[in-house]
Formats: sequence, C-alpha cells, structure tokens
Amino acid sequence: MRAFKRWLDRSLTAQAALAFLLGVGVNALLRRDDHPVLWVIHAVIYTGVIIAFLAVRRRRASRAVGTDAAGIAELNRKIRHREVPRDAEERATMRRLVAEQLGQMERGGRWLPYWLGFMGLVAIGMVVLGAFTGSLVFPLAFAVGVAGFCYGILWMRRRAMGLHRDMRSALRNQNEQVA
Repeated sequence: MRAFKRWLDRSLTAQAALAFLLGVGVNALLRRDDHPVLWVIHAVIYTGVIIAFLAVRRRRASRAVGTDAAGIAELNRKIRHREVPRDAEERATMRRLVAEQLGQMERGGRWLPYWLGFMGLVAIGMVVLGAFTGSLVFPLAFAVGVAGFCYGILWMRRRAMGLHRDMRSALRNQNEQVA
C-alpha cells in the first residue's frame, strides 16, 4: 500500500488514471440511463479539468519551493512522518515548503466559516425540502453525510496545520543547534 501511495504522490499519470476510473464509476452510478460511451466522455472531461488544476498547483509549488514535484512529494512524506532532513539544503527547501503550505492554509482559513455555513445551509435546505415532500430518509442521510464530510475537512485541516507547525519548530530547533 505504501508503494501505491508513493506512486500516487509522485505521478500525475497515476492521479489521472485514478480520476478517470472514479469519473467513470460516478457517471455510471448517477447516469444509468446514458450510454456508457457518454460515461467515458464525461470522465475524460472531468479528468482533464482535474489534471490541469493539479498541474498548475504542482508548478506553482515547485516554483515557490525550488524543487521538482517528486521532491515536494518526498518532503511532504517527511512532514507526515515528522522526519527532519539532515542535509542543510534539504532543510532550507523544507522550510520554504512548510512556510508556503502554512501560508496557503492560513489564507484558506478565512473562507472556511463561509464554506461551512454554505454546506450547513445546503443540508438544512435538503431537510426542509424533505419535510415538505414527506420523505425524510434521504435528506437526513444527506445532512449526516454533509456533517461528517465537514468534520473530516476540519479534522484534516487541523492535523495538517499541527504537522506543519511542528515541522516549522523542529526546523528552527535544528537550525539553532547547527548555528
């Protein structure tokens, strides 16, 4: 499983294949009456949009940090495993990556209450519509799913912020020991 995760982290082709397979599966579930060729066409379009977005993000991160996509994937793995690099150049690259990603998370945090409020309104709207139509099973399941999804987003964000802050302090401590 580790090799598969590492392959997904490093390879844009692997991410494209996964996005395509998920796109075909979701289209098959949601559009059962359509022809399977349409499922594939829609999945190709969705995959193209996703890969374009990922390529732009990778290029932007590579420019900000000063390394390639594989290097960023390796540094992110080290952040997840709380490994401080021994090489001074790699520590400097890691410091730039941590600062960049923490900045992105802090800037994105400004919009988080609005996003959570919007998701809450959608869930409440579904429950209200379900109450008016007389069927509450799907709307309540949807509301529970939205609440679980939002909780998962908050948990992942909090965990990532903690990992990056810990790595920033570990890099500072390592810098002080070297100096």
